[in-house]
Amino acid sequence: MSRILAIANQKGGVGKTTTAVNLACALAQAGQRVLLVDLDPQGNATMGAGVEKRTALPTAYQILLGEADIGAARLRSAQGGFDVVPANRELAGGEVEMVDLERREFRLKAALLEVADEYDFVLIDCAPTLNLLTVNALAAAHAVLIPMQCEYYALEGLTDLVATIKKVKMRLNPGIEIEGLLRVMYDPRSTLAQQVSGELKRHFGAKVYDALIPRNVRLAEAPSHGLPGVVYDRHSKGAQAYLQLAREVLERAAAAVGSAAA
Repeated sequence: MSRILAIANQKGGVGKTTTAVNLACALAQAGQRVLLVDLDPQGNATMGAGVEKRTALPTAYQILLGEADIGAARLRSAQGGFDVVPANRELAGGEVEMVDLERREFRLKAALLEVADEYDFVLIDCAPTLNLLTVNALAAAHAVLIPMQCEYYALEGLTDLVATIKKVKMRLNPGIEIEGLLRVMYDPRSTLAQQVSGELKRHFGAKVYDALIPRNVRLAEAPSHGLPGVVYDRHSKGAQAYLQLAREVLERAAAAVGSAAA
């Protein structure tokens, strides 16, 4: 059975897609079977994995509406070594069309059950909004990975997201937990970044990953080449940070399995 992680933050521009693509690739390089589900109408994770979103059919849109199964929609990221369920602009209309569907919050969860045994990890790249698409991701996930910048407004956004996860836990998905908080675009020279990082450590303790994702030109360049950063320049500081994150994710997954067995 795969471990399903939703990569979510209601704030935009915090590196969710960069994290989703590079973590998927880093896990694949570690020998894991990985499926990346693009649940953002912008389709950036699709493009970052080297898949052309304009011609990809079927997509997450057809899956959520029940017009295609996930096995038919997934494509291979040749360079990344993982599978992708693509997305494009038509997904933006999916939320409206899902409103009247039966069990609308669980459409993605039901679809993923078809392939759950074929992967070790399923990563879901969420849009920077709390809409029905994101609720589907949270209803399907075992845990949430939260990328965030170390700045004041990010702390406020984190409070809102934690409240949302608690509501989902109460009403839709009793098993969901916070997998971890990932500090991204981190500048160690910034006093504010150090202060916010310290606050996160005090409030969330071991939930904060040791991996620190720096601001890195090579990570920013990689999507224009249709490559994950860990493939584009494996030796860059950004790529090395995501490889460290993958190791931590594997350790936590192993610990979760161990505690469940006990």
